[in-house]
Amino acid sequence: MVYDLIVIGAGPAGYLGAERAAKAGMSTLVIEKNKVGGVCLNEGCVPTKSFLYSAKMFDHAKEGKKYGLTVENVSIDHSAVAARKDKVVRVLVSGIRAQLKACGATLVEGEAKIKGKTAEGYVVAVGADEYTAKHLLLATGSEAIVPPIPGLREGITTGFVCTNREILDAKLQQPKTLAVIGGGVIGLEMASYFNSIGTKVTVIEMLPKIGGPLDDELAATLQKEYEKKGITFLLNTKAVSVGDGKVVYEKDGAQAELETEKVLCCIGRRPSVAGIGLENIGVNAERAIKVDEFGKTNVPNVYCAGDANGTSMLAHTAYREAEVCVNNMLGKKDMMRYDAIPSIIYTNPEVAWCGMNEAQAKAAGIDYEVAKISMRYSGRFVAENEGADGICKIIVNKKYNTVIGVHMLGNPSSEIIYGAAMMIENEMRVDDIKEIVFPHPTVSEILREAIFEI
Repeated sequence: MVYDLIVIGAGPAGYLGAERAAKAGMSTLVIEKNKVGGVCLNEGCVPTKSFLYSAKMFDHAKEGKKYGLTVENVSIDHSAVAARKDKVVRVLVSGIRAQLKACGATLVEGEAKIKGKTAEGYVVAVGADEYTAKHLLLATGSEAIVPPIPGLREGITTGFVCTNREILDAKLQQPKTLAVIGGGVIGLEMASYFNSIGTKVTVIEMLPKIGGPLDDELAATLQKEYEKKGITFLLNTKAVSVGDGKVVYEKDGAQAELETEKVLCCIGRRPSVAGIGLENIGVNAERAIKVDEFGKTNVPNVYCAGDANGTSMLAHTAYREAEVCVNNMLGKKDMMRYDAIPSIIYTNPEVAWCGMNEAQAKAAGIDYEVAKISMRYSGRFVAENEGADGICKIIVNKKYNTVIGVHMLGNPSSEIIYGAAMMIENEMRVDDIKEIVFPHPTVSEILREAIFEI
């Protein structure tokens, strides 16, 4: 059988792209070599959120007196948390399998290898079986970066070092101490979780701030919140070696040692592009699969979505990229835009941002204005976050009076930031936003309050 589309990879880009294509009438085959749902569902987005929600519930229980509640002898069982995480993953993986089946897509589990191209289409082998399709959607995802720090790879083998995969393993016992190498999103989320359940956490970060592209002011505020809870940060610090129950690091030209029971390495991720036969059809993929704004590679009828293109390595970006790819396969012109992709750190408190930060606006030569207010301007926030504070910052292009960036620290920013994405995506003017009626009382009203500061 010759398919209309073969999708390589059943992560967010792959399974959603397959569903969209199959529902549109394309005969679709999906090939997955590891786990249906990809890294996001099995080793990333969903498992970490399951962990973090348990930690948040535990934090609320410990702080119950603030809200008039008395909870005695409250405790948390990491093994039970991990077991619940596994259940959540199983339910969602089953759901994806059912969705693929319901829309008519065929799922084959095994390692895909692109063999070449014939008159009928592209040939992809899975073991001894070969499949042909007119179109290919490459959605092979990403893998954790393991930098060449002496002892790091050996530590993964022995179990002393974890990546995001091992740290979520239900068999992992809660460590008394944890050194996190990397202060980006994954590092901060896992630092937050283990700190909440009683592990002594130290974060080692090469940069002078945490959170990667997070707004400098929010990064500094978030760090102070974490430090209050007992997390130690070593910024401008380089991990030199790992082993024998310690991390040797270098800071200000001097070396020191940090004793720790476990190490979490989360430097970042890189596209998984090797070993799938891209060279057999000439796809341009030196470090990532190169695509244009339509999701097309340099090879006709071959598209790529998700982490494999290295553009915006987030599951929600992958969803939209997959839709763009499929729409163009179907002859519906669609293009990807990256100006309003939300980013979130799901810690307690949450951080969310979308669009430009001040440094980016300044570097782009934009004449901008900033409105910044406390989250305590929201009555709902005050009612539900006793003694807490946060920040809502909106960046406006003064020339066009349009919102170009929104940055929030405080719960539940993750559920509000989509509204900011819509404002930026639609190039909404400040005066237009002022006319929108926000429901009261909600934390989302903070956007309206901030806008009226412009």
